[in-house]
Amino acid sequence: MRKDDSYVKSLTTTYRRVLWSRFVKGIKEYQLLKENDHICVCISGGKDSFVMAKLFQILHEYSDFPFEITYLVMNPGYNKKNLDLIKKNLKILDIPAVIEKTDIFKIAELQNKSPCFLCAKMRRGALYNLAKKYGCNKIALGHHYDDVIETTLMSMLSSGNFQTMLPKLHSTNYPGMELIRPMYYIREKDIIAFAKRNELEFLHCACRFTEEDADINKETTSRRREIKELIKELRKKIPQVEQNIFKSADNVTLDMILGYKEKGVYHSYLDKYDEKEEK
Repeated sequence: MRKDDSYVKSLTTTYRRVLWSRFVKGIKEYQLLKENDHICVCISGGKDSFVMAKLFQILHEYSDFPFEITYLVMNPGYNKKNLDLIKKNLKILDIPAVIEKTDIFKIAELQNKSPCFLCAKMRRGALYNLAKKYGCNKIALGHHYDDVIETTLMSMLSSGNFQTMLPKLHSTNYPGMELIRPMYYIREKDIIAFAKRNELEFLHCACRFTEEDADINKETTSRRREIKELIKELRKKIPQVEQNIFKSADNVTLDMILGYKEKGVYHSYLDKYDEKEEK
């Protein structure tokens, strides 16, 4: 008997409808997985990526077609406490991940301006390089449904444009590499419920710039946290607000918008305005 049977059972019975079924639905609906794919499942140490890794383990065992998985922890320079917690969870959940050490935190710290931007950029580049090293053609990230709607709303309120977090993307800098988000339909509250029920403790924030001032189990204040609170308040007056935000990116009426960009080129509704009248 596998020592992690209790977690597999929890995901496929107690949380089958909200975790396992939605995981499979996202993969099928957006065609995220094909025969003979080699998936780099990226584990950051947080609840989302660990649950994703466990779901992939189950899928790999019962899939109708063959594919490969490399479970990867890209260590940007975590402190000992954080790294030990990641290693502990890998053992508890029986996930055979490789841990690759980098100096990303150390390099980003040297930047006086925008260290977070540099860190994020370097981490993404490191993931692509490591995925290529292990022969993978796809990188799986643990972004979930709530990340999607928060990103959509943040884009509108903070940047003045409408764009969402897509379920899959072709890499522009790494030919043949694709980024996928198989947790697309999974709600964050259900991931949290699974972790609490199974008494699992994961990283909340392992950023070098906050780890000295924040406890390992506390989330840092951020724009995304503000957006979470805003959505929470909106839900009180509009119960379906989350579903509506999510659906809006799949229900855009091009005839009723001022303009849009396609492949970097801006198109105004005025470009074809007179043509519609002539018809």
